[in-house]
Amino acid sequence: MQWTKSLTMVEAHAEGEVGRVIVGGAGNIPGETMLDKMNHLNEVDDSLRRFCVFEPRGSAQMSTNLLLPSPNPDADTGLIIMQGDKAHAMSGSNCICAVTVLLETGMVDMIEPETIVRLDTPAGLVTATASCRNGKCERVSLEMVASFVEQQDVEVEVDGLGAVRVDIAFGGIFYALIDPRQIGLKIEPDQSRALVDAGCRIHRALNKTLNIQHPEIPSLNSISYTMFIDHRDDGELIGATVLPPGRLDRSPCGTGNSARLALMHSRGEASPGDKTSAYSVIGSSFDVELLSETRVGDRPAVISKVSGRGWIHGMHQIGVDPTDPYPQGYLLSDCWGDAFDLLQ
Repeated sequence: MQWTKSLTMVEAHAEGEVGRVIVGGAGNIPGETMLDKMNHLNEVDDSLRRFCVFEPRGSAQMSTNLLLPSPNPDADTGLIIMQGDKAHAMSGSNCICAVTVLLETGMVDMIEPETIVRLDTPAGLVTATASCRNGKCERVSLEMVASFVEQQDVEVEVDGLGAVRVDIAFGGIFYALIDPRQIGLKIEPDQSRALVDAGCRIHRALNKTLNIQHPEIPSLNSISYTMFIDHRDDGELIGATVLPPGRLDRSPCGTGNSARLALMHSRGEASPGDKTSAYSVIGSSFDVELLSETRVGDRPAVISKVSGRGWIHGMHQIGVDPTDPYPQGYLLSDCWGDAFDLLQ
C-alpha cells in the first residue's frame, strides 16, 4: 500500500444521522477564525471536503466533521461540518456526534455526571452539556446560536408544483420551512423520494427569487436546506430536512428545529420555557426547548436548546493511492439525487 494521503476517522451517528469525525491526518486550514476556515474550504480549496465526502471514500447519507484548533480561548475545539454540497457553519446532529467522539475517545476529559464541551463553529460558540455515566456519553444538550426569522409567508412559483408558501429562518444556517400538506405530501418514510424531489424543486426556485443575508455574518447569505415541517397525531413536532443534491436528514435536525422555534416564537406559538419533542422521518427524536429571547442585529431572535443521543459505531482510515484515477472522488444521481445545480 502506497498511500500519499490518509485520514483516521471515528464513525458516529446522532439519532440516525451519520456524522463521522476526523481524529487524525487533516492538518490545519488557513484562516484566523472558524468562519475564515470554512470560507477557505468553500471558496479557495475544496479538495479535503471532496476527498472525505464523495465516493468511494464517502457517501450521500453522511457528513464528515472536521475538528480544528480553535482561535477562541473559550472553546475546547473548532468544528466545521463538511457535506455533499459544501462546508456548513453549523449542525446540531453533527455537534452531538463530535461531542460523543471527543468524550468517549478521551480527546476531551470526561467528567461524570456532566461534561461541558464548547464548540467554536463558523456560526458562533455552541455550548454542549454531555450527560455521562460509566464512561459513556449518554446524551448531549446543545445551547444553540441565536435563531431568527428572515422572511415570513413567502410565496414562490415552483416548477411542477405551482405556488408554494415558505418561511425563511436561521437556526445556525438558513432554512426554507415548508408545510408539506400544501403540495399533497406527508412526512412518512415511503414518501421520502417525493419529499426530496419537491424540496430540491423549491430550493431551486428560491435561489432564483430570494436575497438572503445574515445581519452580522456576510458569508452566510444563502438557503442551505429546505425543511418540511408538520405535527404528529400526538401534537409533537415532525420534520424532514432535504440536503443537496438530494437526500433526507435521518435525524430530527438540530439547526432546523432551532429555526422552527424562531418561527413559532414569531407567530406566538412558543415562549421561553416551552419544551417539546421533535421527530424525524425514521422516528428518532430530539428534545427541543426555547430558552430565551435575544436579538441578532436589529432582528428579534431566540436562543434554543436541542438535546439528543449519539453513538460510535466504527473506526476506519481512508487514503488515496497515487495511481487512483479518482483522488477526490465522484458522485452519481442514482445515490445522490439529481439536484446537482444546488451544489456549491
